[in-house]
Amino acid sequence: MAVCDLCASKAVWRDPASGAVLCGDHFSAWYEEGVRDAIEKYAMIPSGSRVAVGLSGGKDSTVLLTVLAKLNLDAEFVAITVDEGIANYRDDTISAAVSLVKRLGVEHRIVSFADVCGKTLDELLVSAPERACSVCGTLRRRALNAAARDAGASLIATGHCMDDEAQSVLMNYLRGDIRRVAENYHTNAGDLFIPRIKPLCRCTERATVAYGIVNRLLTPLPECPYTKYALRAGIRTELGVLEHKYPGTLSNIVSGQERLIAKLGVMQGEVTEMGVCERCGEPTQNRLCAACTLIEKLEHLE
Repeated sequence: MAVCDLCASKAVWRDPASGAVLCGDHFSAWYEEGVRDAIEKYAMIPSGSRVAVGLSGGKDSTVLLTVLAKLNLDAEFVAITVDEGIANYRDDTISAAVSLVKRLGVEHRIVSFADVCGKTLDELLVSAPERACSVCGTLRRRALNAAARDAGASLIATGHCMDDEAQSVLMNYLRGDIRRVAENYHTNAGDLFIPRIKPLCRCTERATVAYGIVNRLLTPLPECPYTKYALRAGIRTELGVLEHKYPGTLSNIVSGQERLIAKLGVMQGEVTEMGVCERCGEPTQNRLCAACTLIEKLEHLE
């Protein structure tokens, strides 16, 4: 039986990168310190911030809120759950989110797609289920931004981990989305949107799940029925295989992206000015924002 490098207790975690072997208590402390280090390295949470934490009720957001509540940061947290309206899925995750915030004593707000556009995700996708992820992502960002603004938050924290970051990098390359690959453009978006932070950005999904298990945070939940349509699902599988075979792959992808952006620098030139959507008043460069453009297209498919 393997024992912890730091004590004689039974080990529950072996870090693929460093080879460290840790018991539950020392692993939890190591994980929490990693989150704190990321927050400090990227100056994510200024003193006195009111942070809206996106809480789906799933593993990543559950761990995120739990760790943020434990780190004794000089900040106030409000959990926001977006109810997309997905039958046989969302009710269970909302129930898990409600149980968590009660246990942690954190303020909680729930906003639905019906509040945003008058329809559930299931209703919006009747004629185009294959567009589930793009539709859901666009509307969820809108709902979370609006709810965070209503809650008086200065930041929005999401549970994206290192795996998500690496997946996004590869997806941008596969789509040929040079703008997102380089991120070297000027806009005034920062003046219009509530800034987003990702405190778990240097934690792997494997470590995040392990933290949830060790600390008895996770409950069995159904999988989103629209996952089968996601490009990300295929990327996740392939990256998981590579990370298992070549530990450090995820970190290399994410670090490489940071070095690329630093190398490119920021393009000089005019700032791309954003205005507001004619339909909802949210920030956009166009007549309609992405969410309203999407809703309009879906309405025409009915």
